[in-house]
Amino acid sequence: MGLTWKERAFTALLGAAAVSGLTTLILFLVEATNVLLPADTKFGIVFDAGSSHTSLFVYQWLANKENDTGVVSQALACQAKGPGISSYASDPAQAGESLQGCLEEALALIPKAKHQQTPMFLGATAGMRLLSQKNSSQAEDVFAAVSRVLSQSPVDFWGAELLAGQDEGALGWVTINYVLGLLVKYSFSGEWIRPLEGTLVGALDMGGASTQITFVPGGPILDNTTQATFRLYGTEHSVYTHSYLCFGRDEMLNRLLGGLVQSSPGLLVRHPCYHSGYRGTLALAPLYGSPCVQAAAPRDLGQNLTVEGTGNPGACVAAIRGLFNFSSCDGRGDCAFDRVYQPPVRGQFYVEASSPGQDRWLRDYCASGLYILTLLLEGYGFSQETWGGIEFRKQAGGTDVGWTLGYMLNLTSLIPAEAPAPWRAQSYGVWVAGVVFLVLTLMAILGATAVQLWLRD
Repeated sequence: MGLTWKERAFTALLGAAAVSGLTTLILFLVEATNVLLPADTKFGIVFDAGSSHTSLFVYQWLANKENDTGVVSQALACQAKGPGISSYASDPAQAGESLQGCLEEALALIPKAKHQQTPMFLGATAGMRLLSQKNSSQAEDVFAAVSRVLSQSPVDFWGAELLAGQDEGALGWVTINYVLGLLVKYSFSGEWIRPLEGTLVGALDMGGASTQITFVPGGPILDNTTQATFRLYGTEHSVYTHSYLCFGRDEMLNRLLGGLVQSSPGLLVRHPCYHSGYRGTLALAPLYGSPCVQAAAPRDLGQNLTVEGTGNPGACVAAIRGLFNFSSCDGRGDCAFDRVYQPPVRGQFYVEASSPGQDRWLRDYCASGLYILTLLLEGYGFSQETWGGIEFRKQAGGTDVGWTLGYMLNLTSLIPAEAPAPWRAQSYGVWVAGVVFLVLTLMAILGATAVQLWLRD
């Protein structure tokens, strides 16, 4: 039996409503897709040439200036094979070659069409600072070799430079506060707001050859050599920052061993920070090759040193305290150690401590842990009340909390002087499409219901 004319009319109306609804939905979804397409994405590459190793970081951000705040993200982190570039002083060409593997990873990640527009920098820290002090000619050769390799890449190489200790600390402070959204953030009411000054966090960095502390003190900074000033998003920030060369983990261990060698007769050293039962040999020449080891060297550096562990925590702490000059700050409340001015620590701190993670460093874990404890409590002046404000983090929000992001932001002027204009949500088109679809669906249902009632009559 065929359909009546009323049933055919109902089917036609229902089909027309469905086609109309789907067509409109598709058109709105196409428009929404266009709205959601990201603006031109840009990339930046930074090499962190540290004392113990070199790391590469790739950052990406939207080119739209209104989106500069809070949209920079870490796209790649790569650790180059081998030691830091300062270790290649006798063979500079290898310093450049050691960066090739990570550079190739970065180039594979970044679209080829973006290569020429991608800035790339290399910043060298305490390892190269020490090499520059020891042999400036060798340091220049290493920088030349690194620059030669990186300048041959298809990206826009902006150069390799020696980063001052104060800059390393201050840029690390910018990184962590930027990543945590503490410099400026976008509110639900559609306005840019600046968090209260007291919410800014301090930055502590424990590297291989140096350590840095940076924070906003509770009062004026009385020594302008320890002050760094930034104008970010229309607000001026003044921070205390200081870098201690030769107080990083690796150089601390060298200085500790050098002092034990000096106080031991012959070439047998009993090390209180090594576990009982440990016995090993090492060459003397590399130990005394560091400018940080001030102890008098034995006459014959070609000999090997035998080290035995005694596992004595009390003696270990005493030996570590001997690396600091705490007595130079007696009676001064604004002094850390070695006569260095420092106001009292204030607020929450994020610590980035490098960790080699290799079995050969297991012997040094006890010494490293007690050293960090001594530095934080007796050196920087943290107490039982302020200790809880320290967080040990390697990353925040998926981004490494070192100096590299702050360095890139600074050199590429990604941080504008004033807060950008309010940003309109790009998801607007999706909401509109959803609302229209619901309205059309409701209209189709109501229409179908009306027709069914009509058919019953």
